Amino acid sequence: MRTEDEGEGDGSAICPDCSTSTSHEVLRRTQRGEGDDVLSRCVECGRVHTIEIRPPKAVAVMATLSDGSDSEAGNIEVDEDEVISVGDVFEHADALWEVTRIDGDASQPRDTLGASEIRAMWAVRRDRAVVRMTLTDGESSSSSSIECEPDRVFSCGEVLEVEGRKWRIRALHTGKGRTLRGSRTAGELRRMYLHPVGSGG
Repeated sequence: MRTEDEGEGDGSAICPDCSTSTSHEVLRRTQRGEGDDVLSRCVECGRVHTIEIRPPKAVAVMATLSDGSDSEAGNIEVDEDEVISVGDVFEHADALWEVTRIDGDASQPRDTLGASEIRAMWAVRRDRAVVRMTLTDGESSSSSSIECEPDRVFSCGEVLEVEGRKWRIRALHTGKGRTLRGSRTAGELRRMYLHPVGSGG
């Protein structure tokens, strides 16, 4: 237990008599486990009372994390009082993830929820993307992949070097279908289809 000197700073807190947040003078701070008990005096009414300051408890949120075409489900620990919104980016397992969906009771999607209210959460990796490739040379096809930034742009007709050979992108496949023209970012792509560049190409 540690007791610090009197008169250490001040702050705001809920006063039991004023029933609202008021300025408080700190009279004494005593360590309690991982938190503190703070003996304080309300500046408005003079009421002296103890304020318990405790770190928030951790809760486990069931999350599905998608890294390219691979997905993994597991629990992520967050503070009980944390509020999570679609679009939030968080760090987990040495990677950055963006929240794409959160469900509350009855599997209803919500834009924002407190961590303790979340029944399921989905997130996609945002610090890198793995793009699958199908390499077709005549009657022979093989698979490969390329790892890059999620915002890297690939275009139909673009030439890439894969495993020491030059290949031209013939088609781009997103989750919504295949296109033979245009450009897409790596984060949007499910697969690219490539043919070898002819001699002189």
